[in-house]
Amino acid sequence: MNSAVAHRPSPQVVVELLKPITWFPPMWALGCGVVSSGVSPGQRWPLIFVGVLLAGPMVCGTSQAVNDWYDRHVDAINEPDRPIPSGRIPGRWGLYIAVLWTALSLLLAASLGIWGFIAAIVGLVLAWAYSAPPIRLKQNGWWGNAACGLCYEGLPWFTGAAVMSASSPDWRIVVIALLYSIGAHGIMTLNDFKSVEGDRRMGIDSLPVLLGVGNAARFACLVMAVPQAVVVALLLTWQRPIYAATVGALLIAQFFLMAHFLKNPRARAPWYNGTGISCYVIGMLITAFALASIGTG
Repeated sequence: MNSAVAHRPSPQVVVELLKPITWFPPMWALGCGVVSSGVSPGQRWPLIFVGVLLAGPMVCGTSQAVNDWYDRHVDAINEPDRPIPSGRIPGRWGLYIAVLWTALSLLLAASLGIWGFIAAIVGLVLAWAYSAPPIRLKQNGWWGNAACGLCYEGLPWFTGAAVMSASSPDWRIVVIALLYSIGAHGIMTLNDFKSVEGDRRMGIDSLPVLLGVGNAARFACLVMAVPQAVVVALLLTWQRPIYAATVGALLIAQFFLMAHFLKNPRARAPWYNGTGISCYVIGMLITAFALASIGTG
């Protein structure tokens, strides 16, 4: 690493460190929370915009900066071209950016009311606990993936609904957000296939390391499928059969995609991320509209 280089990182490299491609899931989940509340946006568009900004570029961006700083030695093995191991983020700038983004996220969250602020604090605490010692949840794939799933899906969904209702969301919204967070545990496992060698060498017990690639892939598919099946059952219970049938059809489509993915998990994980996960997130939005039609707001 060229950590001794004294210059400041360029804005373009800082943006690369914050990984805009990772912002979509929490922004989408926040949008689902907004929809699920059943509350008309009215004059709340500024708050919705702040919520999207908080979920994506700020809190998620913070998590990426924190993770890259504490993973710089692993990345030097798995992905040496990343900003920190390549030296394009010199010295301790990676840490400084993570701390700064944490503070800015808290300032922004303060404008969203008490529930939005609490959700942001939980998300930021988990972002640091995931990567930073001594807790470093990512050392264990069970706990680390659970933290990521909650931050990517459940907390943003809760935040979006809380911003719209200006209170704690309806219990059905919380249950659905938690179910999709559990499913996201499997999605996080897909991201671990690309770094098996480095994880083994650095003592990181990701699920592909703990279970083996094949078993981890099968477990990931199971964890993604079961919560969606529960969502379908709940929608039927709440007398929303058309929404339930649509989410169920998307789940069936995922079964076919999963079968193809499981034939070669390491090579096809990026492919499944672009196909099966698309069905997953579309199902999230359909479920959000179902909740709105119930009048949970």
